[in-house]
Amino acid sequence: MDDIGTRGKEKVIIANCSGFFGDRFSAAEEMVRGGPIDFLTGDYLAELTMAILFRLKSKDPSKGYVPTFLKQMEKVMGECLDKKIRVVSNAGGLNPKALADELKAIAAHLGLTPKIAYIEGDDILPRMKELQEAGELFTHLDKGTALKDANAFSISANAYLGCRGIVKALDEGADIVVGGRIADAAIVAGPAAWKFKWKFEDYDRLAGAVTAGHIIECSAQATGGNYSFFEEVPTFSNIGFPIAEIFDDGSFVITKHPGTGGLVSVNTVKAQLMYEVRGPEYLTPDVSTRFDTIQILQESADRVYVNGVRGNPPPETTKVCINNFGGYKNSMTVVLTGLDIDKKARIVENTLFESLGGKDQFSIADVQLLHYEQENPCSNDNAFGFLRISLMDHDQKKVGRLFSSKVVELALASIPGFTLTAPPSDAVPAIVHWPALVSNKQLRQQVVVGDTVSIIECSTEPGLFQDIIPIVSTIPPVPGGAMVSVPLGRAFAARSGDKGGNANLGIWSNKPEGYSFLKEFATVDKLRKLLPDIRDCEIERYEFPNLFAINFYIKGILGDGVAASLRSDPQAKTLGEYFRAKIDMIPESILWEKS
Repeated sequence: MDDIGTRGKEKVIIANCSGFFGDRFSAAEEMVRGGPIDFLTGDYLAELTMAILFRLKSKDPSKGYVPTFLKQMEKVMGECLDKKIRVVSNAGGLNPKALADELKAIAAHLGLTPKIAYIEGDDILPRMKELQEAGELFTHLDKGTALKDANAFSISANAYLGCRGIVKALDEGADIVVGGRIADAAIVAGPAAWKFKWKFEDYDRLAGAVTAGHIIECSAQATGGNYSFFEEVPTFSNIGFPIAEIFDDGSFVITKHPGTGGLVSVNTVKAQLMYEVRGPEYLTPDVSTRFDTIQILQESADRVYVNGVRGNPPPETTKVCINNFGGYKNSMTVVLTGLDIDKKARIVENTLFESLGGKDQFSIADVQLLHYEQENPCSNDNAFGFLRISLMDHDQKKVGRLFSSKVVELALASIPGFTLTAPPSDAVPAIVHWPALVSNKQLRQQVVVGDTVSIIECSTEPGLFQDIIPIVSTIPPVPGGAMVSVPLGRAFAARSGDKGGNANLGIWSNKPEGYSFLKEFATVDKLRKLLPDIRDCEIERYEFPNLFAINFYIKGILGDGVAASLRSDPQAKTLGEYFRAKIDMIPESILWEKS
């Protein structure tokens, strides 16, 4: 760890006010009024959000952006201009120009004259045929199938853009910059690169800023939200959103406004670092960031210093979030009570599909029996099991009211105690996520500021690759001594999340001895034994010794992505806590101690 005192004094203070479409509405006001900041950023675009915005734009072509962002800006636009706080966001979604036009209308209504920029170029849906003819196969990153061979009907296709357009917009004097599928971390890297006039070949500096962006992009997940050892968090009341104070050398401090709830600690920062990642190389359109070079230190209360991050040139391709129409889906859950749960489930399943004309007629028919019942139950609820029946098909009628009504018809003519968790429902569109790559040479960003239109090429001559050596921490031998049978969560923190149809499961200790045990204990085979419901998935395993962490990347667990998944937890948010609940023998000496 570099000496904190050696870093440059000049810094740019970048605050986050959103981690997803639906995050705390008041956060924008809180970040603007809670203390000094230079930039207000907001990340609104998850893969599920793109599907939601498509539905909004389908109903009204003038929509397709995040509407809550407009309302947030209406409340803080004047203060931001007064305090010289610039705003950068990807809230433009599928229609950045329309969002910019609405922002101008709001500004005029308020008597304000901000310079508003919008960035386009990510939407390649109109160009799909042209790009395929030029040799872009849009091969599914997990399935290895070219898009044309899937006979899919694509409804959106957005390439991830880097921070160059943001820098250009700020160079043109923009007060507010909005874009579409700008990469999450780029909305933080852009302001830092602009502030310090970094070259786009300053890969180590950019890697630091991208790391800061990854940490603060999901709002309160860096300040105690969704943190395994939640009892370390002093209060969840008015939890503060995160702030990155970035320095010219790319090092930074993660903090929050004074007087707010939550916690900024080494481990809350690690929790976000281990969210939605794969291996040690974190690829973005701006830089290939090496997470195995990150160094973290608790500077003081609610201030965590991060430095040493190394980077290399970005790949020659960028990710494309393609959404295909996958038909319609519907689910119904039957409550099974008391004795003979399995027999009751078979009767319901067989009777239902007989009345529907057979199971094979549907594209997907998924039936899950969930045993939650207890022997000699102490309450009515403790006697329940659940039969979850999910259907997917291109024929909306088959999986709509026809299906759910047939389930209801069993109410008085089936098993004893028959009841449902919800009334009959109609089918909803199933949006199938298709992750692919596109060559940067096919992309360009269009930056519009007033009457000025700038074209930024996404393909440039890469800089020199650096020979980067990961941090080699001194890891002690696996500790001996007394072994105890306890839930794994008494020794390890975890964080999990979705990446299309895949999920990651990051696990870490807060001490080197704990990591030495985890490194030997947490194998792929062991994970399959601990979590038998993922045993058929392809699983990758990566080590992060500098973070005392292991990350598993679990392929196919979520099917075709959150908007088409039939799992009860389609975003894999619970996977980490599921792992921590498993009981095994571990050394008593590695039990988690509050840091």
